[in-house]
Amino acid sequence: MTTINRILVANRGEIARRVFRTARRLGIDTVAVHSDADAGLPFVREADAACRLPGNTPAETYLRGDLIIAAAKRSGADAIHPGYGFLSENAAFARQVADAGLVWIGPDPDSIDRMGSKIESEKLMEAAGVPVLGNLTVDTATDDDLPLLVKASAGGGGRGMRVVRSLGELAGEVEKASAEAESAFGDGTVFVEPYVERGRHVEVQVVGDGNGGVLVLGERDCSLQRRHQKVVEEAPAPGLTEEVATALHDAARKAAEAISYRGAGTVEFLYDADTQRFYFLEMNTRLQVEHPVTEQVYGVDLVELQVAVAEGRDLPAIDPQPEGHAIEVRLYAEDPSADYAPQTGRLLELELEHDDTFALDGFGIRLDTGFESGSEVGTFYDAMLSKVIAWGPTREQAARSLARVLEKARIHGLTTNRDQLVASLRHPAFLDLSGLATSFYGDHPETLTPAAADDLLPFVGAVALAEHRRVAAKVQSRIPAGFRNVVAGPRSTRFGVGADEVEVLWHGGTAGYSSADREDVTVVSVSTGSTNGGAEVVVDIDGVTRRYDVRVLEDAVLVDGPRGGATLRIVPRFVDPSTQVAAASLLAPMPGSVIAVRAAVGDVVQEGQTILVMEAMKMQHTIAAPYAGTVTELSATAGQQVEAGTVLAVVEPAEDAGSEEDN
Repeated sequence: MTTINRILVANRGEIARRVFRTARRLGIDTVAVHSDADAGLPFVREADAACRLPGNTPAETYLRGDLIIAAAKRSGADAIHPGYGFLSENAAFARQVADAGLVWIGPDPDSIDRMGSKIESEKLMEAAGVPVLGNLTVDTATDDDLPLLVKASAGGGGRGMRVVRSLGELAGEVEKASAEAESAFGDGTVFVEPYVERGRHVEVQVVGDGNGGVLVLGERDCSLQRRHQKVVEEAPAPGLTEEVATALHDAARKAAEAISYRGAGTVEFLYDADTQRFYFLEMNTRLQVEHPVTEQVYGVDLVELQVAVAEGRDLPAIDPQPEGHAIEVRLYAEDPSADYAPQTGRLLELELEHDDTFALDGFGIRLDTGFESGSEVGTFYDAMLSKVIAWGPTREQAARSLARVLEKARIHGLTTNRDQLVASLRHPAFLDLSGLATSFYGDHPETLTPAAADDLLPFVGAVALAEHRRVAAKVQSRIPAGFRNVVAGPRSTRFGVGADEVEVLWHGGTAGYSSADREDVTVVSVSTGSTNGGAEVVVDIDGVTRRYDVRVLEDAVLVDGPRGGATLRIVPRFVDPSTQVAAASLLAPMPGSVIAVRAAVGDVVQEGQTILVMEAMKMQHTIAAPYAGTVTELSATAGQQVEAGTVLAVVEPAEDAGSEEDN
């Protein structure tokens, strides 16, 4: 039996912090590795030691097994935990770790190999008696097989995955999926299978000892997905009959026993609720992002079990039963209303009420996060900011408390999917299970629309900004803001809110602040004095008092009230001419890399035609012509790194282009 004394986590963000939490409780030292872009994140300073991986991209850093093993040796680590993603399911890396004399906290490399290929693992499962969907190819698929799903063989998380509804599109989608899989996993192999339109994604958590012993820790439902990436996960999977749940557990046990599995793993199934049949999808030979819901319901620490098995200890002789219900949501820096475009930049605030981080016993909210207020969110990695997990005696209570915490969270600086998560947790089709399927967001596009904001947020922001400037004034700071000897028109403050601009008209003076548009609104008090620009504004709306917390920054005002919040960008009174661009310009929607250019100057293009393709946060994004016209400028080149708002091309509308040709 081996004793582990120092663990290096070959990963980043919240999973690194999660492993550190258990390691500290077990008395084990911790080592972080980090890219240059991640140097300021919490996981780096929380480790007992940290090693820099020079560079920023995954290929330069977290996918460099040689650098990670060298860091382990240099820091005195005797074990490596891979987390999830990156090298967690890379059998070659696992072998390199063992060859270096280090303990690999994961499955046997042969198990990773056997389950790492979705094509080969399906054959293995079929032989073990586990139901499978079957494989198709570009040549064998027919119209009767539609719709189809193209999937990456070597990875997960929605990368390299495409739904195909026409055979004519299949070859092109296979090519795109292969390119995305190659970029994300270093392996462009993809395969094709039938697509179950309204299936549920149900998975079973297992832990094996490597000697045939397998502990099954129930099932999770992960059906709510966007772009085939999970968004909401829960345990136990709701609405399953005891017969179906038992059959799922038995199938997962067979899968793990077939490869004498060692460590924590997840067997994923596609469940058809109409027929109550399920099919093997894949086995993830690692810890899953959604593992906290199983920990909350079963009262186990999966990382502790991983460590125990890696040290050669026996699995505990337990038969844990689920208690209560747990739901996890993934808070992403993305804009669901803009096709889930990733968001990058500085998190001005990220504050959520919670009971504990990375561990919780009993009723409450658990927060697993890799970021904090002030963190920079870059383009090189996944867009997930945090996981928020609620446990309650019932599913309804867990959903209600989680929605409330998200709604009250202070999140500023970047657009997130927070509103979508709240709408999902409160949606009748989610609560009564009628819409619980991988097609949920396609079936319910209303969840993509941001919730109606409190219409007083801009006014409150303008009041706080005016008071902040008055108090900070070098002279005449005792004169009320907006004071005039002769009554004049209202003062004006302009804010940018998302892509829109709003004007707030207000009055100031000895009588205090008031709205020029709302006679039913009275400002009761404005208090300032916080060193970080904080203030509290209390207003009365037709006899009902509301309190707003405000933070005034150099270029923005952050406002949070009882019905949500807003980041208000301060619009300068005079516009900088250098920031103006031509009306026909196509701008980069986010920072990223141009990976393909599909047009040239002078090309006549149709509406929707691809001009170029960008990659950001491991996902590909197509920049298309917004209308028919002619490409008159094209400054982007393949391989170029661009910032958000960069002019990539100019497409003159057809009528304008036509008039030039007629001259």
